[in-house]
Amino acid sequence: MATTTPKRPDSPVSSGIEEHSIDWVPLSERHGKPRDVGAIWFVGSLNLTGMATGVVTLSMGASLLWTVVATVLGSLFGTFFMAFHSAQGPQLGLPQLVQSRPQFGYVGAALTVWVFAMVNYVSFNTSNALLSGQAVNTLTDLPNTAGYLIAAVVAAVLALYGYTWIHRVNQWLTWPFIVILAVITGTALFGGGLPDGVWKPGPFELAPFMLVFVFIAGFQLGWAPYVSDYSRYLRPDVSVRSTFWWTYLPSAISGIWVFLLGSVVSAGAPEGADPVTALQASADRLFDGFGDIAILVLFVGLLSIMAMNQYCGSLTMISIVDSVRPVKPTRNIRIVTIAIMMVLVAAISSFVGIDDFNWFYANVVVILTYLFIPWTAINLVDFFFVRRGLYVVKEIFNPDGIYGRWGWRGNLAYVIGLAAMAPFMVISDTYRGFAVDSLDGVDYSIFIGLPVAGAAYFLFARSLDLATERRLVEEEGLLATAHHSRAGGSVAGGIPRSTAPLGETTVSDTISPSRSEA
Repeated sequence: MATTTPKRPDSPVSSGIEEHSIDWVPLSERHGKPRDVGAIWFVGSLNLTGMATGVVTLSMGASLLWTVVATVLGSLFGTFFMAFHSAQGPQLGLPQLVQSRPQFGYVGAALTVWVFAMVNYVSFNTSNALLSGQAVNTLTDLPNTAGYLIAAVVAAVLALYGYTWIHRVNQWLTWPFIVILAVITGTALFGGGLPDGVWKPGPFELAPFMLVFVFIAGFQLGWAPYVSDYSRYLRPDVSVRSTFWWTYLPSAISGIWVFLLGSVVSAGAPEGADPVTALQASADRLFDGFGDIAILVLFVGLLSIMAMNQYCGSLTMISIVDSVRPVKPTRNIRIVTIAIMMVLVAAISSFVGIDDFNWFYANVVVILTYLFIPWTAINLVDFFFVRRGLYVVKEIFNPDGIYGRWGWRGNLAYVIGLAAMAPFMVISDTYRGFAVDSLDGVDYSIFIGLPVAGAAYFLFARSLDLATERRLVEEEGLLATAHHSRAGGSVAGGIPRSTAPLGETTVSDTISPSRSEA
């Protein structure tokens, strides 16, 4: 007989260091409201790297006006898919990439998806490290390496405290950032630093326009591998619609804002200026010293996103190790993996250097975009159209379970999607697909990979035994309970085993999936 312990449904379980990592979040520990996610994704882009994104896009060959148009469209497009991933968090209560095991398999997900995700976190934090070092150097004359170490340690502490504290910090930063960023933007637009005729549209050229579009869409898609990590503590009766909109609008709006700020700042900066120097020169037009304030504000934003990358990189590293050898997701292993992230980023950023930031960052975003487009299509198709949010949670943590070690459907669909994109890819001067020249240099790969990978997986999934899987979902009683309560009826025609109210602790709540239990 299940025992119940009432628990306030919308209050944090603990204000200390987070205990969970890659395991399932019990219903008794779910808390918060969809609007809490909004602060995460609004503040997430308001930092030096977000501004540097706009600096890079203006160097791609389009005029400032056409860069603005491509930026807006790219952000709206890329954020659309990312926000649907966010809606998965409350439904499953699992980290984003753990949810890939049903499509790619227990081991297949580690090799096909998680390794690329790890590259994603390390690469973006390398870009963040380069800019944090430059920012601290500009403000204090400390060496760039010292600046990165200061930023990395602060971010690591926040990452260790985890989910609740990352949410809190972003909530605290939201309104101060809005006010100060508004002043910085007004200064950039009306402070007198822009050259005459900068807003003239000039001739429209599709190739550079699409480069900007794909770059910005890719930046927003880059959130997809970890977006539901920050919604997984929400209660499962939260609607997909509310989670989607509280992710989509804040992320798209703040992204567009800071990207365009970067482009405008770059348009008025001396030729060859790095993003930090360009921002300082622009903001100083309001009054001498305001440039330092602007750098400091966006540096604080950088600490937040560095913490988010370290947090999700830690979860991914634990998941990769767990796919090979059983690990217990303890606080100590989180400390170790966060430290490894710091060392990797320090080594790579020292090798790259701030002088090559634009080259490194531009290539990283584009390459990672290509790698994650097939995955996002497969993962979303599986969740919304194939399994419709119903998974056997304990089987996700069982290497010999119903999802298997190698999910041939997901892996084959991924390869097909990536292969279909290859002829249309453009990676600066490194790679041009054979179809690109015949298309006047335009990169259409994003419009190829999404439908091809998604359609291939949907076709392959027709052979899945979904009836048996849904019966196991009912027997387990974890997700069936949530969906039953939300829908007001039974799941797949049956009655869920556990019918305790969602705000109470039941025996099933205590299940913390691990390989040893599976």
